[in-house]
Amino acid sequence: MKHASVLASVLCCILLPLAGASASEAPQSIDAALQRAQAAHLPVLIDFQAQWCYSCYFMATHVLTGPQWDAIEKRIVFIETDADSPDGARWMEKLGVKALPSYVVLDGNGVEMGRILAEQPRAKFYPALERILGGGDKLDSLKAQATKGSTTALADALASYHARNQVQAGLDWYATLPPARLKAAEADGQAATWHARLQMEKAAKDKNTAQCVAAAQHALAGDVGCDRYYVLDTLLQCSEKLPDAERKSLLAAQRPALNALLDSQVFVASPTCVDQRSAVFVSADLNKAIGNTTVEQAVLARGIAAAQQAIGGDFRKDRNAADNLRVYLLRAGRTTDVDALMPNLIAAYPDDYVYAYRYGRSLLDRGKAAEALPYLEQASAKAFGVNRLGVASLRVKALIALNRRSDAEKVVADALEANGPWFPEAAAKLKATLKS
Repeated sequence: MKHASVLASVLCCILLPLAGASASEAPQSIDAALQRAQAAHLPVLIDFQAQWCYSCYFMATHVLTGPQWDAIEKRIVFIETDADSPDGARWMEKLGVKALPSYVVLDGNGVEMGRILAEQPRAKFYPALERILGGGDKLDSLKAQATKGSTTALADALASYHARNQVQAGLDWYATLPPARLKAAEADGQAATWHARLQMEKAAKDKNTAQCVAAAQHALAGDVGCDRYYVLDTLLQCSEKLPDAERKSLLAAQRPALNALLDSQVFVASPTCVDQRSAVFVSADLNKAIGNTTVEQAVLARGIAAAQQAIGGDFRKDRNAADNLRVYLLRAGRTTDVDALMPNLIAAYPDDYVYAYRYGRSLLDRGKAAEALPYLEQASAKAFGVNRLGVASLRVKALIALNRRSDAEKVVADALEANGPWFPEAAAKLKATLKS
């Protein structure tokens, strides 16, 4: 999830529902979904996703399925929104959505009722969603209960601020609580942990190494559950400037708890922590930082084996696992295996731009412009939104490397025309590619 900060025909505008469209047809924009929800007195569930989002693959095929999901859909207006489309990008900025997947529930007036982040197993997702739909996760309600004395509501309010990426607002609200409430929060494991996580995020943003490390250690000493690897990821980043020996000692102390999590809740038949990729990468990063490259490679090998087992030779069986296999092989430096895998992934998922784009980029990065170009051209036929501009940038680089400047100029012109007024920063970068 956290690594996912990363990039149908093109959405060139925010579409409104067609006149006479039936209520069963999917709304074409979040604004249209809100209009329908207000008329039907239902909440809206927005599924922010993207074609490159590995966690989104997992949720779509493992969680948002079956009778439980069918029952939920009857009680909501549901809309899938690609984060790279103009509508998705606009609403992500409006709601402060920073990671994919994110599931945000709004009432008919557009007021947030709650949100769920990242990959979640069914056993966690549906109770959390039921709580939100029942009004139990409204931030104002949680804050009111906390002020009246509920430490559980206080912890939930801090967690809600964290999920909404409203770190400073959460800390400011916490500071307004009466001394007795603060004392109770400090004594409560969950409330203290969530407060520490908000402090950690603020310190990381402020690049305050000492405060970030201290807050991360405080949080990791509590029950962070499957979020342990997300907190560790922040600790890895904010400890980079520590003296080497001090940093290694700090990180080595986190290995036992992380290894226990991998053994008991990640690499098991029915994992509680289903974001396997983040667990593997954080473990690999931690061991690399400590200097134990043998364990770093071992955890990557463990991920590779798990992904291969889940796929069973059928790349369409589990796209989440197939994509995990790709990145584990890349991280392990097994370029030959990646080169063998990528054509299979392109063939297995021909209806989107993702794998043709990724492989073309990989070849281009290795100086193989002639080999990269056909894959990038294949990707351009399926790319949309901001991704169209990203693919075009790589095509331009490949064409210039092949001394085909006039073709590169046409690629830029065509992409900018199709893009229209959207994504001005990406459009500017595409123009600059011609000058580089």
